[in-house]
Amino acid sequence: MGSTTASGGSEYDLLNKLAPHLDRHMIFPLLEFSASQLIDEESGTIKDEEKARQITQAKFALTKRTNMTDYVANLYCELEGLDEAPAEYTERKKQVFSQLEKYEQQTAKITELLERDDVVNALRSDKVANLEFLKREHDVTIDMVNALFDLGNLQYSCGNYGDATETLYRFRVLSTDNDKVAYATWGRLACEILTMNWEVALEEVQKVREVIDSKLSQNPLAQLQHRTSLIHWALFPLFNYDKAREPILDLFFNAGYINTIQANCPWILRYLAVAVITNRTKAKNMGVQQKQMKDIVRIVKQEAYEYQDPITRFVHALCIDFDFEEAQQQLVLAEEVLRGDFFLLAHADDFVDSARHLIFESYCKIHARISLTDLSARLGLNAEAAEKWIVNLIRDTRLDAKIDYKEGTVVMNHPPTSVYQQVIEKTKGGFFRTQVLTSAVGGRS
Repeated sequence: MGSTTASGGSEYDLLNKLAPHLDRHMIFPLLEFSASQLIDEESGTIKDEEKARQITQAKFALTKRTNMTDYVANLYCELEGLDEAPAEYTERKKQVFSQLEKYEQQTAKITELLERDDVVNALRSDKVANLEFLKREHDVTIDMVNALFDLGNLQYSCGNYGDATETLYRFRVLSTDNDKVAYATWGRLACEILTMNWEVALEEVQKVREVIDSKLSQNPLAQLQHRTSLIHWALFPLFNYDKAREPILDLFFNAGYINTIQANCPWILRYLAVAVITNRTKAKNMGVQQKQMKDIVRIVKQEAYEYQDPITRFVHALCIDFDFEEAQQQLVLAEEVLRGDFFLLAHADDFVDSARHLIFESYCKIHARISLTDLSARLGLNAEAAEKWIVNLIRDTRLDAKIDYKEGTVVMNHPPTSVYQQVIEKTKGGFFRTQVLTSAVGGRS
């Protein structure tokens, strides 16, 4: 795992908290984003030269331990004001190419075999049998298989992520070394993230999860550390691939992972809150989404002493304190935080719109008639924009409400709950509590 120095962001910049749990290659896009935040959009000039230099230094600190020799040399020249890199970088480049050539020669035969349909079709799910078959029919040795692992690691270190993922896949298909296979699975996940192949990255997230749950079940500390890393790595597909939203939210809300977030990385609550709130209109199962919303409210309340930012404070103000004025103030700050966050920039508008829906729904639950002027202030919109927003909301969601233009109000229709429905709801609650008590008593016996 790599780490890096501060990028010099705002007080809500999480780079220093995220970096220790990311591979060094994954930190690089975050640093690039931080550097882009320092460029004035109109003039194209750098707003803070010192911070820009700190970011360049951080890039160099990250990459100098990789084999991206040309890039490291360019960063060194930039920092030192040189036109040409020292000879040591040229020598290092030669050594890397020599090592690549060595591993490619060692793996050439096995790579060629795995590209042949007749060989691939003869392979089965039993790795031991496959190795025996390849050894017997094609003189493949275990050293050749292990050389695939070494080649994949070297390709990754050089920044050749596309080649590395293929090599590590071939290794994983054949190897019986469980530790190396687990390492290769993490490596493939990193490669798919860095090549933005989100569909396969999501599949690799599930494979890594299986490795953590099965291989580390007897080592709670290692399991906690690995779960922490997976949570951070999973942020990439979570906010870049719509189909990843629900499976990764399911992962995060799993008991083992939500406990990890609370115990080891409470700042992830920012990302969890944004993902849940922006998923309110996209979720396939609204019952699951509503439960996740209740869970995030509960956890934000529990962890308020440990971690807060404008996003979690918005949730606290609206859903716990029912302080609409504070919620609106925090929403303004939250939008600014989202636009300065690598993962959340593209979701800022969606979050603000979804947050306004939450404000509107919460306000409507406790008011039968709402002043348009008052509501526009709650939503952070001018009167005309608020009116259009509410009209669209009523039309799109078929909300049982209407605008009284003469009075300048929104009139809510709150149908009274029948006595029968109240009895049903109370019976459901009693049945659930009985189940919980029965399970608890049964567990002790």
